[in-house]
Amino acid sequence: MNTVAIRGAITVEQNTSEDILNNTTELIKEIEKRNNIEKSKVIGIIFSSTKDLNTEYPAKAARAMGYLNTALMCFNEMGVKGGLNKCIRLMMLYNSNQNQEEIKHIYLKGAKILRPDLDKE
Repeated sequence: MNTVAIRGAITVEQNTSEDILNNTTELIKEIEKRNNIEKSKVIGIIFSSTKDLNTEYPAKAARAMGYLNTALMCFNEMGVKGGLNKCIRLMMLYNSNQNQEEIKHIYLKGAKILRPDLDKE
């Protein structure tokens, strides 16, 4: 068994608790689907969000999805001039039989611009 890192990001329409939770849930569900995730094998999820998202913790969505025994942390994303706004990023650490090269990283909505190389797959 390997520990792999799965990356993902999604943009949020509005700085509301509902939008942050709904979009975080959408991102996690897509990561679960594309990587055949078993919740019990998720070690931890690190979330970051841009400073313009401050009405809710993205980790709250993961808890509501059943990630009860998973370490969850939330941080502010580094502010870079010209960077993407209203964006939630995550890194999921996962015990897997897959190698890192087999992992599918998921970037949704406006966050697709962060990893244009993934559109070529």
